[in-house]
Amino acid sequence: MKHTLPRLCLTVSFILCISLTARPDAIFRAGASVQSDSSILRDSVSVDFLKHHLRKKGPRLILTPDVQAQLKKSLKSDPVVGNVYKSIRLNADKIMQEPLLVYKKTGKRLLAVSREMLYRMNILGMTYVMEKDARSLDRINRELLAVCGFKDWNPSHFLDVAEMSMAVALALDWTQGKLPRSTQDLAQTALIEKGIKPSYGKGMGWIRGTNNWNQVCNGGMIAASLAVAGKDPALAARTITRSLRGMPYALKQYAPDGAYPEGATYWDYGTTFSALTASILESALGTDFGLSAYRPLMESADFRLLSVAPSGWYYNFSDCGDKRGAKGDMTLAWFAVKTGNGSYFEKQRFLMAPDSMGKLPRHAGAGLIWISQFENRQGDRKETTLPTVWKGDGPNPVVFFRSRDGDPRRFYVGAKGGRGSNSHGNMDAGSFIFELDGVRWVVDPGTQDYYEVEKTGFDLWGSCQQCDRWKLLTKNNFGHSTLSVNNRLFDVNGKAEITAFSAGAQPEATIDLTPVYDGRLDQVTRKLVMENNHSLLIRDDFTLTDSTKMITWQLMTTADVEIVKGGAVLHRGGKQLKLEILSRPELSVSVVSLDPPPLKIDRQIKGLKRIEIRCPAYLFSEKGKGSVGVRLSGPE
Repeated sequence: MKHTLPRLCLTVSFILCISLTARPDAIFRAGASVQSDSSILRDSVSVDFLKHHLRKKGPRLILTPDVQAQLKKSLKSDPVVGNVYKSIRLNADKIMQEPLLVYKKTGKRLLAVSREMLYRMNILGMTYVMEKDARSLDRINRELLAVCGFKDWNPSHFLDVAEMSMAVALALDWTQGKLPRSTQDLAQTALIEKGIKPSYGKGMGWIRGTNNWNQVCNGGMIAASLAVAGKDPALAARTITRSLRGMPYALKQYAPDGAYPEGATYWDYGTTFSALTASILESALGTDFGLSAYRPLMESADFRLLSVAPSGWYYNFSDCGDKRGAKGDMTLAWFAVKTGNGSYFEKQRFLMAPDSMGKLPRHAGAGLIWISQFENRQGDRKETTLPTVWKGDGPNPVVFFRSRDGDPRRFYVGAKGGRGSNSHGNMDAGSFIFELDGVRWVVDPGTQDYYEVEKTGFDLWGSCQQCDRWKLLTKNNFGHSTLSVNNRLFDVNGKAEITAFSAGAQPEATIDLTPVYDGRLDQVTRKLVMENNHSLLIRDDFTLTDSTKMITWQLMTTADVEIVKGGAVLHRGGKQLKLEILSRPELSVSVVSLDPPPLKIDRQIKGLKRIEIRCPAYLFSEKGKGSVGVRLSGPE
């Protein structure tokens, strides 16, 4: 699906000094590329700009007086808005039963506390605004006194500071001067001393980083700056300018097609904060500086939808979670508002029983506003059909094949290229997941709890070739459905690209895996073909080198495996899938149980096993070239 939106242009060559006072939306419309070691965006948000453009009457952050008035009308007249608000009210009642937040770190992180504060301020802030509920105001006051009294907001892990800053900023803004003056002063001082000023310390690589930290931390600092603009306008202007210049480095990762390199759940994290930031800027300053006009960001909504298989499980590559929740996606509602595309508005999920929605996301207050804005959108609405075949390039290229909506076979494939050294990346180039007939036959082992790994002393975050990360089955190539050579790890910096793609009657994609083998194979390609709505063909072609000893074709599954002549039959839930070896009749499959996994700290996955087709190099020694073809098919 292609949206007809103007490109967000990011360039190092842009040297014109355009006044933001005249063209504030020009910041993201300056060229075509970003380089991490160069300065971009010569514009600046000055004190004078804030003086002339900052909304005079609050609230300013997402919830303007006009938005507030419309939202109150919608609560009475719109069933979707009213239903979600009932859930917000139930969440507020539960918060009232909880103790106040305390400074408690989990390992190196205060993040759980900061996230809970953001959740509470979204929920309580909305119930206060909508009902002028005295209990909500009192609880907001006490929560602010608690967190602003912390010794710090844990700047060594700056995500914690960013989310706490966003929470405190929204609490101040949405209560509109109704808190005690002493609380307001304390909160503004805390935003400056515990939020913004630490961001000017050492080790703040997120400012121009390329992953979700950039989006979250810059968004938090913008919210904090707008909340203290009246107290310290110079600091606010300086910080907003820095963030506007830093954000494009992360936004470039969505290019060119919207494939988010960190997977669907990190799409939710980073993109949610970009949506919050765009809404905050637009409501407070009258412009989002081109954020919602950046085509790759807007096209990423398709990536997010395509990442959910018919089973409801994600294509869970990188450090992605396993499964989406049942309730409606509020971040997608922002995309619906900006594009008019009802395909991004999960109306039926927003209408589920309020008490069944459970704990809402921590941006639920903003989410309710986006839901209301879409429901009240007039005119240019549309409904688009999600493509059945889609390719996204970029740092972590992916491809999706799926059967048409309503097809009872529910064919679904997600496959990828990429490199291990990507943010949250794995050695999983060439890997794929496969669903058919409601069963996920080929699995990705997914992610695992960070703290449970870290507390053992394990270095989870190093990405060097010999780093600890690659000892984990969830991270190395031995835990993914790809090719391993000589029982060795992939080259962590070797990047596999999708070099051919066709969306014809039999969609296919070819991934060049050559760079990940560091000379152990030459000219390696993997082609995946959707032969029909119940059959997937995987063909690997390669040229051997002198160092090639063993090529191992791998498939990860939790199904029961019956080895038969020429392949295997997988069984699960009364259904079956045939694995047929199409080349080299002397080859057979073997099964390696990974339950329990190799290491105690590996993720425990019930019934996990690796199907292997082991191909000694001597089988292909005559011509130095070889291929392995495998068909996965369900009953016709």
